[in-house]
Amino acid sequence: MKVAFIARSSLYSSKGGDTIQMLQTARHLEQLNIEVDIRLTHEKINYSQYDLLHFFNLIRPADILPHIKYARKPFVVTPLLIDYSEYDKKYRKGFSGKIFHHFSKDQIEYIKTIARWAKGQQKVKSYSYLYKGQRNSVKNIIQKAAMFLPNSEMEYQKLVESYSLTPPYFIVPNGIDENLFAFRDEPQKDKNMVLCVARIEGLKNQHNLIKALNNSHYQLFIIGSSASNQSFYNNQCRKSAAENIHFIDHLPQEKLIKYYQQAKVHILPSWFETCGLSTLEAAAMGCNVVITNRGYASEYCKNYAFYCEPSSPSSIFEAVTKASKAGTSKIFQQKIFTHYTWRNAAEKTCEVYHKILSQT
Repeated sequence: MKVAFIARSSLYSSKGGDTIQMLQTARHLEQLNIEVDIRLTHEKINYSQYDLLHFFNLIRPADILPHIKYARKPFVVTPLLIDYSEYDKKYRKGFSGKIFHHFSKDQIEYIKTIARWAKGQQKVKSYSYLYKGQRNSVKNIIQKAAMFLPNSEMEYQKLVESYSLTPPYFIVPNGIDENLFAFRDEPQKDKNMVLCVARIEGLKNQHNLIKALNNSHYQLFIIGSSASNQSFYNNQCRKSAAENIHFIDHLPQEKLIKYYQQAKVHILPSWFETCGLSTLEAAAMGCNVVITNRGYASEYCKNYAFYCEPSSPSSIFEAVTKASKAGTSKIFQQKIFTHYTWRNAAEKTCEVYHKILSQT
């Protein structure tokens, strides 16, 4: 079996959780004798060499439409259904923040897509998207997909609620590299060391995190590069940071291990999370994790995490303090190694592929 993973054009130039998800899933699928090519949406693809197509990022339907039009192959979708609307409408700065306040989330995503085209950051591949719009384009994809592979039940329910459609689905949770992120009992955790491993962007909410921990006894390490088009936000974060805030550019996963090993707390105070991969990695390495009360991460973390209100620096500080004082949950660690690994994700994905192709 040969499958094409088709992803956003900036998959490698602006690395995120989806980059790791695709690379790791592809690697483990190949161990199951499934050949996988990772292709970018703007590339010309010879569809005839593939048995099935696998798309990522439903909120970028303009990337998907031209491929399903010409491929005439069964396809599945990992939706990665992030809701940017609260941040875009209430907290985004500048001109875009002012205009987004007046539009729905689908209209906002439509404006963003047109803006990327206008700036030359994304090539126009689907003129039908221009007249269909964001919402109708998404619904068109939902109606044609052979299967949806959400990362959680909560994500699927959000899809149903948003688009009033109930496509077939199979949950494929996010994971960790179980061989890489193996916790060691030594050295002892530093209860004053706090990590935030994520791209620096408004959605991840590092600015409020900095406000929360500035000039405190905590040493905060923000590990990640600035997201594209977020240089103003990146500069804002750096200018407001006190001496106890440290910035480290994007690191490959193997170089994150020493930070996870030392830190007592990892935090993602985002305006929305599917479930941050760094949260799972950090928890597997014995960190107590603080997560946002927005999105789907609670389905993974349950009561093993400490929750914060992203709009409130005092709530963020309180959650970090509780996490720094609490013991590590061995039960949560074991849950991650049992259920949330890329090997498990690949096995579930493989099961879906075989089911679809047996029906065609």
